[in-house]
Amino acid sequence: MLRREFLTSLIALTASPALATASAATAVEPGLQLGEGQTFHRDLVTSLAKARAAQPFSPRTKVPEDWLNISYDDYRSIWFDTRNALWEGETQTPLRMDVFAPGLYFPHPIKLNVVENGQSKPLKFDLGVFDKTDKFPELTIDDSLGYSGLRLRAELEKAGIFQEFAVFQGASYFRAIGTGDTYGLSARGLAIDVAEPTGEEFPDFTDFWIEKPTRGDNRHIVHALLDTPSCTGAYRIVIRPGQPLVMDVETTVFPRKEMEHVGIAPLTSMFQFDETNRNRFSDFRPAVHDSDGLLVRNGAGETLWRPLANPKSLQISAFVDTNPKGFGLMQRARKFSDFADLEALYHRRPSVWVEPQDDWGKGSVTLVEIPTDREIYDNIVCYWRPSVPLQAGGEHAFNYRLTWGENNDYGAGLRVLNTRIGKAFEDGIIIAIDFAPGSDVPEDLNQIEKLIRASAGQVSKGIVQKNPETGGPRLAFKFHPEDAKTIEFRAELRLNGTPLTETWLYRWTV
Repeated sequence: MLRREFLTSLIALTASPALATASAATAVEPGLQLGEGQTFHRDLVTSLAKARAAQPFSPRTKVPEDWLNISYDDYRSIWFDTRNALWEGETQTPLRMDVFAPGLYFPHPIKLNVVENGQSKPLKFDLGVFDKTDKFPELTIDDSLGYSGLRLRAELEKAGIFQEFAVFQGASYFRAIGTGDTYGLSARGLAIDVAEPTGEEFPDFTDFWIEKPTRGDNRHIVHALLDTPSCTGAYRIVIRPGQPLVMDVETTVFPRKEMEHVGIAPLTSMFQFDETNRNRFSDFRPAVHDSDGLLVRNGAGETLWRPLANPKSLQISAFVDTNPKGFGLMQRARKFSDFADLEALYHRRPSVWVEPQDDWGKGSVTLVEIPTDREIYDNIVCYWRPSVPLQAGGEHAFNYRLTWGENNDYGAGLRVLNTRIGKAFEDGIIIAIDFAPGSDVPEDLNQIEKLIRASAGQVSKGIVQKNPETGGPRLAFKFHPEDAKTIEFRAELRLNGTPLTETWLYRWTV
């Protein structure tokens, strides 16, 4: 899905601290306005989702056609004036909310509501809260218009400077950043039929309720209602900005029909190349990716690391498990020199760790890798897929925590730092895996046990050496694929029968 270049530039349009800190005295009237209130309680969204699931799916209203036909440059020429932000100038409110214009890639308006003192008030649509250049075209103005998304800002590093930390826009996508990071991968409310031959179904967040916080409250609460032909869903998201940023997500899904292929806590990212496939791309940068690996802490306590790939054909991997302890897409490359990109700043993209808050039973952490030749496409998806389909008419709760930030240490054992693959000098293919240093690594590396398994071909016993740059051990081995077109590898280092490193997994393809 082509979202990256568009969303990155869109966010940059209103990220100016000067605008974000404009005083109330200079606020542009009328600003964001609220309608009449009605009673709100915590279970209201769940009740609405349940009631809607009992009815046939009703397609959402679209904005006028001419709004959808504008160009990318047209859409960039209209932006929210942050002097009109919700709660702008209210010194006792530690949050500001901005909105996004409809149109182009966002055909369906959302309904926004503000919750205060047990009352919910709708946010009225007003084109006047946006600023635009003289190049923005004259378009139809009618009652079908509405905002396409929202952005949240808070005082993260300096008093009076409201910096953004989360964006909800497009289908059920949302993105967040730890303080000091830049936007990268996205989360979604739900994934349905990913990579199925019949096509993927993309649910929408149709309604939002944002609770007004009080001074000193570092929690910001967003409620959302999800709707799609297959189901409805109720979401309560508690956000605590910082480094890292933490989201506690409570969701209840109400299927309209049996849902066999459903993805819980889905993450969407981009991986184009690194050392493993660098030879396929002519680029001045050594790597281009938002995430470089899938980390899994399974129910048995084993830590798995699967470097991401940009395959030549679609790949789907399933890591079967019971009650996983966590999984996520990591960005372990954290140095500027890893990418040498002054604009994209890939070294500052956050990792996201998914941590179930209850037992999820049997299923699999599923990884989908889609071929891509450009970095503007999201081509990586991962999620938890329950082994038992969600039944129609049922009520299915999933609670989990999303941690967005620079940390990558969620497992046990020495971390995998890098994977390199290339032809050997004479024959065969060499794989070199660098692990992080650790106090448990013995001086005599011959004491380390090497476990290397392959589903096909011939594999050498391997050798462990110290990498003088990282200070950690490197496991290198050679293999001959013979007639195999695909080989599943599994490798780890052990000491005295106990795992010393993460378990490294990789799918090699011709």
